[in-house]
Amino acid sequence: MNLVANSTVLAEAFGANEGTQRRLKEVALVVVGIALLAVCAKIAVPVWPSPVPVTMGTFAVLGIGASYGPRLGLVTIMGYMIIGMLGFDIFASSSAEKNGLEYMMGGTGGYLVGYVLATLALGAFARAGWDRSTFKMIVALLVGNALIYVPGLLWLGTLYGWDKPILEWGLTPFLIGDALKLAIVALLLPIVWKLTGRE
Repeated sequence: MNLVANSTVLAEAFGANEGTQRRLKEVALVVVGIALLAVCAKIAVPVWPSPVPVTMGTFAVLGIGASYGPRLGLVTIMGYMIIGMLGFDIFASSSAEKNGLEYMMGGTGGYLVGYVLATLALGAFARAGWDRSTFKMIVALLVGNALIYVPGLLWLGTLYGWDKPILEWGLTPFLIGDALKLAIVALLLPIVWKLTGRE
C-alpha cells in the first residue's frame, strides 16, 4: 500500500495556496465543513432497536477527510466536536435537552471517536493521491468505515453490556446505507478531480 504523502488534495486544487488568502480560504473551508457535518448529522433515520440512527454524517466525514487532507480535515472535525461538546445541537440525535458531553458519552460516543480517526485516514489516503482513482477510493473508504465502526461497537458493548445484540444495534442495520454513501463518495471525488483539470 503506497501512502507517500506528496499529492495535492482537492481543497488545494482551487484558490490561493499561500499567504493570507490561503488562511482565509482554509477558515472558510473549516466553517463550511462544520456546517456540512451538522446538516448531514441531522439527516437521520431511527433504526429500532438500535440506539444509533442511520445518518448522512458518515458521508460528510469521509468526504471532508478525502477532500481536505489530514491537517485541515482534523481541524474541521475537531471544530465540529468542540462545538458539539459546548452544547450546540449539531449531532444526529442531540437536542436542547440532551447535548454536549452527556450526549457524546451516550450510544454514539464511539462513532464520534471513529469520525476523527476516519477523517485522518481518508486525509492520508487523499494526500497519497488515492482520491483520483475510484478503486483506490473504495479501499480507502472501506478502511475509513472500519475505523468508524470499531470504536463505535466497542463503546456500545462497554456502555450497554456485551450480552446485548451489539452487532444488530451498531453494525448490520447500517451496512446497505453505508455502501451507498461509500459508492457516492468513491465515484464523486475522481469526477471532481477531472473537472478541475489538475489530475
